[in-house]
Amino acid sequence: MSQRKDDWRTLGGIEVPKIAGPDKSGKPPYTRGIHDSMYRSRLWTMRQYAGFSSAEETNERFKLLLERGQKGLSVAFDLPTQLGLDADDEMSEGEVGKVGVSITCLDDMRILMSDIPLDKVSTSMTINAPAMVLLAMYVVVAEENGVRQEQIRGTIQNDILKEYIARGTHIFPPKESMRLITDIFEYCADEIPLWNTISISGYHIREAGSTAVQEVAFTISNALAYVEAAIQTGLDIDTFAPRLSFFFNCHNDFFEEASKFRAARKLWHDLITERYNPKNPKSSMLRFHTQVAGVSLTAQQPLNNIARVTVQALAAVCGGTQSLHTNSYDEALGLPTEESATVALRTQQIIAEESGVANVVDPLGGSHLVEMLTDEIYQRSKQKILEIENMGGAMKAIEAGFQQKEIHESAWTHMTQVESNERKIVGINHGVLEEEEMPPLLKPDPELGNKQKQKLEELRNTRDNDLVENSLEAIRIAAAGEINLFPLVIDALRNDCTLGEIISAMKSEFGTYMAPSGF
Repeated sequence: MSQRKDDWRTLGGIEVPKIAGPDKSGKPPYTRGIHDSMYRSRLWTMRQYAGFSSAEETNERFKLLLERGQKGLSVAFDLPTQLGLDADDEMSEGEVGKVGVSITCLDDMRILMSDIPLDKVSTSMTINAPAMVLLAMYVVVAEENGVRQEQIRGTIQNDILKEYIARGTHIFPPKESMRLITDIFEYCADEIPLWNTISISGYHIREAGSTAVQEVAFTISNALAYVEAAIQTGLDIDTFAPRLSFFFNCHNDFFEEASKFRAARKLWHDLITERYNPKNPKSSMLRFHTQVAGVSLTAQQPLNNIARVTVQALAAVCGGTQSLHTNSYDEALGLPTEESATVALRTQQIIAEESGVANVVDPLGGSHLVEMLTDEIYQRSKQKILEIENMGGAMKAIEAGFQQKEIHESAWTHMTQVESNERKIVGINHGVLEEEEMPPLLKPDPELGNKQKQKLEELRNTRDNDLVENSLEAIRIAAAGEINLFPLVIDALRNDCTLGEIISAMKSEFGTYMAPSGF
C-alpha cells in the first residue's frame, strides 16, 4: 500500500520519524498499533453514524456525507427495527423513524442504499437481535445491483450480550441469540468473507456509566463468550476470529482513553494466543471502531460540545482506532442537522490533515503516564475478566446481574461527584450561562408511521402470500432444529416477507427474553 505522502515533517520543517521510540508497531502484542505504518499508509475510516425518519431522507444524508469526504456508511435504525417489529405493529406506534431510519421490508433497504456503490463503500449497521435479517436485506439489494456477496464489505454489530448488560434491545433468550450469531459466523465465513460478522461493543456499556476498565473488561469478556460459542459449534478459531471487530467509546479523559485502546489490543492478543493458539495472526488482532461519548454531550451551551468531541476524537486517533464517528454538537437536543453533521466530519478531517498526529505511529508511546496507564488498565481489566470467568463466564455473570450492578455503581459515583461539584462539567456546574436560544433542530416526518403502514398494506395485498407462508414455515422448522437460518432468511426476503414476520417466525420457536427485575 502506498504512503499518503513521502516526506513527513512538522509545520516548522522538522523531520518526523515513523515511530517515536524503539518498539515496533504491527507486531504482537499490537500495543503500538495493528499495522506497521498505521495512518502513514491509510487514514482511519471516517464513518459517521446516520439514520432518521424515512429511507429516502437517510439516503440523502448518506450521499451528502460521502460527497463531503466520508469514506464509510454507518446506519442508525429506529427502535421498532431494532426490536424486529414492523412499522404497522401496535408496539411501533409513535416510534417509527424517531431515533433512526425505519427499515421494515426489502424495498426500504433498496431505497436506503439507492445509487450507492455497494462494491466500493463499506457499511456498518448498528443492529443486534435482528442483525441476520438486516444483513440478509443488504445482501439481496447488493445482488440486485450486480454486487456479489463476496464483494460487499462492512460490519453488523450483532452483539447481544451487551444488550442484556446495558442497552435492552434484545428479543430472544441468550441461548437462541447465540445460535443466530454463530449461524452468521458460519455463513459469512464461506459466503461473505469481507464482512465483519460482529462488532463487540463496549460503547453502550460506557454510555450506561461504566469506567474505562469496566468497558474493556466486560467487552473482552463478552468477546471470549462468542469465541467459545463458535468453537463449540465446530468452527475453527481461524475461520471466524479474523472477522471479529470491536466498538469502543472515547470519553473525556484524554490520556486514559488513549491508553485504554493500547491496553485492549495487548489484552486481546494475549488471551486469544494463550487460550487458542491461532495460526492466523489476524485472529488475535483487535480491530476497532470508535465513537466519541454521546453521554458527555450537554444540552446547555451545545457549541461547547465541539471542543469535547475534538478532544475525544484526538484521543481515539492517538490510541490507534481503525474507524471513527464524531458526534454532532446538537445531539443532546435532537437528531443532527446537516450543518452539525458537517462540522462533526470536518473535525475528523482537521485532525487528519492539520494536527500532525497521523504522521507518526503511536504518537503517545514512550510517555511515562501513557505507559503506566496502559499497564494499569491491562492488569485491572484482566483481573475483572478472571473474576467473571470464575462466575462461569459472561452469560452466567449477566444472569446474576454482576456487570449491571457494577455499571450502576460507577454511574452513581460519577453522578454524585458532579452534583457535589467534585467533578466539574462546563455548562452544568462550572461556567454556567443564561441561554436565550437553542440551535435549530431536525425533526422527523410526523406522518412517517402512517406512510409506512400504507406501504406495508400494499405489499401484503400484492405479494404471493403462499410463498410468504412457505418461507416463514421453513424458518420455523429450521429454528426448531440445527439448520443454518441465514439462507432461509435470504429466501424469505426475496419472497417479500417483512422484518417483523421473519422475527415472529423465529419467536414461535425461540420465545422471548425478559430480564430479571432489578437489573
